[in-house]
Amino acid sequence: MIGRIVIDEVRPRTPTGHPAKAVVGETVPVSADIFRDGHDILAARVRWRSTDKDGEWAEAPLHHVGNDRWEGTLEATALGHHELVIEAWTDAYATWRHKVTTKLGAGQDLGSELAEGAALLAARARKLDKEDREQLAAARGALLDESMSNWDRLRDALDVSIGQQLAGPASTKETTRTKPYPLWVDRERALYGAWYELFPRSEGGLRATAHNRLPAVADMGFDVLYLPPIHPIGTTKRKGRNNTLTPEPDDPGSPWAIGSPEGGHTSIHPELGTEEDFAELVRAAQSREMEIALDYALQCSPDHPWVSEHPEWFHHRADGSIAYAENPPKRYEDIYPINFWPSKDSDRVALWEACRDIFLHWIDRGVRIFRVDNPHTKPLAFWEWVIPQVRDRYPDTIFLAEAFTRPKVMAALAAVGFTQSYTYFTWRTSKWELEQYLIELTQGPVADYMRPNFWPNTPDILSGPLRGGGEAAFKIRLMLAATLAPAYGMYSGYELLENQPASETNEEYHQSEKYEIKKRDWDSPDSLAPWITTLNRFRRDHPALHRLRNIRFIACNNDAVMAFAKVSDDGADTVIGVVNLDPHTSHEATLYLDLPALGLAPDRPFEVEDAFSGRSFTWGPNPYVRLDPSEPAHLLHVVSPSVDAP
Repeated sequence: MIGRIVIDEVRPRTPTGHPAKAVVGETVPVSADIFRDGHDILAARVRWRSTDKDGEWAEAPLHHVGNDRWEGTLEATALGHHELVIEAWTDAYATWRHKVTTKLGAGQDLGSELAEGAALLAARARKLDKEDREQLAAARGALLDESMSNWDRLRDALDVSIGQQLAGPASTKETTRTKPYPLWVDRERALYGAWYELFPRSEGGLRATAHNRLPAVADMGFDVLYLPPIHPIGTTKRKGRNNTLTPEPDDPGSPWAIGSPEGGHTSIHPELGTEEDFAELVRAAQSREMEIALDYALQCSPDHPWVSEHPEWFHHRADGSIAYAENPPKRYEDIYPINFWPSKDSDRVALWEACRDIFLHWIDRGVRIFRVDNPHTKPLAFWEWVIPQVRDRYPDTIFLAEAFTRPKVMAALAAVGFTQSYTYFTWRTSKWELEQYLIELTQGPVADYMRPNFWPNTPDILSGPLRGGGEAAFKIRLMLAATLAPAYGMYSGYELLENQPASETNEEYHQSEKYEIKKRDWDSPDSLAPWITTLNRFRRDHPALHRLRNIRFIACNNDAVMAFAKVSDDGADTVIGVVNLDPHTSHEATLYLDLPALGLAPDRPFEVEDAFSGRSFTWGPNPYVRLDPSEPAHLLHVVSPSVDAP
């Protein structure tokens, strides 16, 4: 029901009524359309609280920014469920102040306005402490003193401190309040982190990964080590090397063909090790301030125990046989999709609970991050149910949706609870594509609930300039992923410039690690590991890169050069990135900086330092840059800002 004051188009929110998202300590934009009839001046604020512990309300003002749009920020300090409300009221003091100063400037009679002001101060003084009441009493007395000029009578009442004392509504009766909007607050890793994906079988197993590969990954500055499925692999219709349908006896099969007589989703492949080996990997990661992320793939090989124990959990053909996965002309005979809506409700309940218990099993073993395989091929209703089932018990759990699917489906998965989302970054390569996509992700409605995780490559995807590309292409794409988004990841082999696609039309890798064990020379002198280490160290050292919605694109006169800036929440850290998007040719450009927006004086030079070269530059509003394929990017931070950032 619309009240005297209309509050509409509130953000942050989701279109489905599910919680919007924030992280602890993040400055979250809040906005709404707020208006009423007439010309009285309004005031508004956002209030929020934790609902898990019936927390105290916090509040922050909203400010009118034009066209009846009001904006502000909130900052949550606790993990879990929250709610926010927008409140608006007619600001009686500001309305009176505007009216009386307008009439004063026009030389009109102020008799009525002076009396109104005195009555307003008297009514509000009763709710103030003694010192403030005395100040208001003095101002009220001046308003009623007819022996003084109008200006002298108004001077004290118009003082800014009076407005501060009278801020807020006079009573709840004067306040219009929205319904509560839900907000889920995650830990920081939900927004910021560097992921590294590897197949432990290529490193000799779980324990060998812990001791031989994890240290190098940690030294490169990664926060999350993500493992594809580590479960037993089926042998029926097993795929061979390069996805062939005729495997050799020693071909290991795809880890996503989950399940054998040795176990299913809660078991570890015997060739990878034991539960104690997995525990050793978790401990090794924790000792280096890293986390282990596991793949959560709800599908089964024909040999999975569920197939014989619960055939009702699968799709069946007309002849009664269980249907394998198909995407014509492709056939995945080594995988049985799960039927999440069997005919009996009791079967559905049992299946969903079994799927939930997979999460709980690995959480009990120290895992708090899951990369979810193809969530768009399962019902939204299942995710809407299972994510809260897990998160309400373990609110620090993070769910990454691997959903390279249609935009609305991707957004819907984020709305129902996925913490992060794979995106279309891999296929965005030109300057205009990247800028428009980042604007959508950081300013559009999805920014309230969909957090991107940028990956330049995955075991399934070798795309864009990486296909046959050299060192410059790999640096460009990783620089963009790691600086445009606070969460990014890369699949192992990236540092060794692995770049051979399966074919001119197939985005997968030739000799894909999904179907074979790979041995790599991690000590290769051509490895990008030192460069990646510099990039990740810079990310850790600069809080401006820990946020998503603070990106500003910088205009320049060359479409092959992309420039952007990020400023930290407190304004103390300013980062500027400049990237040559052409891996084959040198490019130069003049940048056009909005210095006040970056907290810099428009009329004074400032110093920036490049993370990659170590060189310092003195810049003004229009610096010149030249970037070669040998070093295609500047990653700069402002060493000596000239004014406080806004």
